[in-house]
Amino acid sequence: MSIDAATFARLREIADQLPQVPGIGAVEIAHGRILMTTSPVKRHELAVLRIARQLNEQLPGTHPGHVAHAGTDLEDPGLGRLRRPDLMVFPEEVLEGDEPALLPQDTLLVVEVVSKSNPENDYEDKVRDYAAMGIPYYLLVDPRTGTGVVHSKPGYTSQAPFAFGEEIHVGPWTLDTSVLLTY
Repeated sequence: MSIDAATFARLREIADQLPQVPGIGAVEIAHGRILMTTSPVKRHELAVLRIARQLNEQLPGTHPGHVAHAGTDLEDPGLGRLRRPDLMVFPEEVLEGDEPALLPQDTLLVVEVVSKSNPENDYEDKVRDYAAMGIPYYLLVDPRTGTGVVHSKPGYTSQAPFAFGEEIHVGPWTLDTSVLLTY
């Protein structure tokens, strides 16, 4: 469900004014609502760090000037979505801009590490949202089960499931998932 631009702008204004609360990991906008997620556990953050390291080692050869970075919002006003992926690949220079969030057209890959508290969000809502945003690759990592899925091609018509321990391909990048831990 998309929302009109005025409604999204108002929700974005409210989201930006929310106080920083301990234990709240991110504020997102989806389905015409403001969503607040809990802070991730340590093993979640370790997975993000280990994936980012592997991607950042390969990016100079595949996409010079790009970085794998966590902690940045992704916004699509046309869809009425504000998301905070666990990790994204994008040109480093976009961080120099004044815009409050990254735009989908600057993003090559989003990575979500499934949380214990709300796995449906990563498996359903975010698959739909990132596909609609036109992001080429979505890597879903699930430490609860030691599995994941690489979504690719327009509309994420291609899904490649994997188990921790396997070497996987996400577009031009190769990742060793044996470094990921379950929880």
